[in-house]
Amino acid sequence: MTTALLDSHQQHRTKNVGFIAQDNRKELGLYLRRRRESLDPSRLGILHSGRRRTPGLRREEVAMLADVSTTWYTWLEQGREVNASVATLSAIAKALQCSEVETAHVFTLSGLSRPAEYQRQCQKLSSVNQMILDQLNPMPAIVQNARFDILGFNQAYRELMGVDLASLPDEHRNCMYLAFTNDEWLIRMDNKEVILSRIAGSFRAAMANYMDDPSWQARLSMMQAASAEFNRYWEQYEILDVENHVKKFLIPDLGKMAFHQVNWWSAPKNGERLMVYVPDDEDTKAKLERLVIG
Repeated sequence: MTTALLDSHQQHRTKNVGFIAQDNRKELGLYLRRRRESLDPSRLGILHSGRRRTPGLRREEVAMLADVSTTWYTWLEQGREVNASVATLSAIAKALQCSEVETAHVFTLSGLSRPAEYQRQCQKLSSVNQMILDQLNPMPAIVQNARFDILGFNQAYRELMGVDLASLPDEHRNCMYLAFTNDEWLIRMDNKEVILSRIAGSFRAAMANYMDDPSWQARLSMMQAASAEFNRYWEQYEILDVENHVKKFLIPDLGKMAFHQVNWWSAPKNGERLMVYVPDDEDTKAKLERLVIG
């Protein structure tokens, strides 16, 4: 197999292909070289008679393990202008035994989006993080990721929203999905139009970083199939950032309640954040105690 500037062997596998920015080529090449030289060939099953003049793997061995041409890999490591694909960089990261963090570094330098298998998907919280949520009672609190999946919640949040979140299927335990499809969730929203617009706009803004991630595409398809109202907001093409703000609720038998929604990012790289609802006034504080404590 021969490859010049274009990585034509890999282009048929993915449309996520592009030239690496000039400022990043040298840095990426230097990192790949140092990573290559740090590996023990024998631990990778590569046997070679005679003495090696340099430590680690040879370039041709990395190319063989990654199924790319030696010429193309050499140019990549030298910081020359090459056309790289997600599939190729994934194969190189695997050949170089890169960890998740190291693979993320390779993709950051390349300017390409990481494939879904490298995206950290936290499905549930650790017991320590759940303890933090529980200690925040009676203030409602959740941890959610950038796709609005609810990763953890406390009793106060469950009481505030009136939905037994623990009983929901994983794909439905999502703030965006519930806001557009769950009647109990919907009736508790004051200023519904503003909230729904904010959700759709924030999701669109965040999704720009994950256009090639199947899990994001699946969430979008699910929303479009489930809610005509979501489609209406989606087509407005609003781009909104996540920010602290006052959020108002209408709670049956208690009336209006207002909270400061405070966001704390526990893992900025993957969008996971702790959201705490702090009472905005004494009336809300008193009502919250009745709602949660009884």
